[in-house]
Amino acid sequence: LEEAFEQCAMGMFGYITDTETVEPLDTVDVESEGDDMESLLFHFLDDWLYKFSADLFFVPREIKVLHIDRMRFRIRSIGWGEEFSLAKHPQGTEVKAITYSAIQIHDKEKPEIFTIINI
Repeated sequence: LEEAFEQCAMGMFGYITDTETVEPLDTVDVESEGDDMESLLFHFLDDWLYKFSADLFFVPREIKVLHIDRMRFRIRSIGWGEEFSLAKHPQGTEVKAITYSAIQIHDKEKPEIFTIINI
């Protein structure tokens, strides 16, 4: 499930820029919490989007989920990347918001997540 959360966040940043152009120069920690697994995913993605759009203009090359507390609905993660620069990073599509629309988390044999973001 940790990798599925990581891939959701990196997929979101893949809309914003080509993450292959990002160098892992800085680290950013993100801790999120929710009321259930779906709201945890929502807040996890929203908190990472905040690091880009409102806080540090940070874009990660890699995100690692350090721990998911499935009982208290908390997640700790770290990202390696750098500040977004138009001179270095191609501009993709702006991600406007994370939505609850159609969020699905399947955590059985092979974890799968489905979510929609507003672009």
